[in-house]
Amino acid sequence: MREKIVVSIDAMGGDRGVDAIVGGINRSLHINDKLQFLIHGNKSEIDEKIKRYSKIGPSCSVISCDSVVAMDEKPSTALRSGKKSSMWSSLYSLAKGDANIALSGGNTGALMAMSMMQLRKAPGVNRPAIAILWPSTNHRGFNIVLDAGADVKADSGDLLQYALMGATYAKIGFSIKMPRIGLLNVGTEIHKGRNELYDASLLIKEAEKNTKSFKFLGYVEGGDLPSSKVDVIVTDGFTGNVALKTGEGTASLIKHFLKESLNQSLLSRVGSILSLSSLKKLNQKIDPRNVNGGIFLGLNGIVIKSHGGADEIGVAAAINLAFQLENTGFSQKLTKEFSKK
Repeated sequence: MREKIVVSIDAMGGDRGVDAIVGGINRSLHINDKLQFLIHGNKSEIDEKIKRYSKIGPSCSVISCDSVVAMDEKPSTALRSGKKSSMWSSLYSLAKGDANIALSGGNTGALMAMSMMQLRKAPGVNRPAIAILWPSTNHRGFNIVLDAGADVKADSGDLLQYALMGATYAKIGFSIKMPRIGLLNVGTEIHKGRNELYDASLLIKEAEKNTKSFKFLGYVEGGDLPSSKVDVIVTDGFTGNVALKTGEGTASLIKHFLKESLNQSLLSRVGSILSLSSLKKLNQKIDPRNVNGGIFLGLNGIVIKSHGGADEIGVAAAINLAFQLENTGFSQKLTKEFSKK
């Protein structure tokens, strides 16, 4: 256990602004007092929000930044003009060793571009990937899915690297001794799907045989994302991001319909009161905020991408993930493990 872990956090990147960031910091500090924060953004606004919480001030240092990377800004533009932004500053603190982890809910493409420029890709990595936690019926409560949007394209070699990084993430980050890996496709039959998926399946099978460090299940379908049959699902960034947003929308729809049904009559409202404990457990399991936070795999350092729309509950979940990974020495172990492959 490390004595202190410092999180460098971009306070201006998310849709909900400083309120969600400082609220998330407050929640996380109530759970774990080993955390310290470097908060990057509008200093006067951040200081004002920190004053609302009596106990978090000593754990926070605010670094003033002049600009914010817009959500619709092109990564190339952000690289040219964003070096005074809260996003760049949060990554710079990680790159120069002042922090153990960087976290942002801002523009994904810009965050990846800036991360690669400041941290560089780890040895042997062609394309970094975003690995997310997907609510599932596994005993852990989630599966690992990558790539979730770092790069919309992926050839067979990239998909092989995603599988290897995903397996290593599962082993080091979550102590899964023999991760079960599936390759996302439109069907499980060998003749279905694009050519690069077929080629990737052959490469992953060969790697399974050579490394004996994971079990390859072959193709899996969209319905397997929340199942207990697999631990790691590999796909390209375009498909992964569409699946992620679809899953979030479906979870919201279920909660909307459930709330609507429970308020239809007096009897249903009484039933909802009697079932309150079970309903809370259901909400906990399907709420995507509780597994918020995608890690950029393949960089020389830990960068966590929080969902842009995350509230303080989601921000706290992302911080908790960051702490959990850094406390295990994840970044160093991942680089060492992947360099063997």
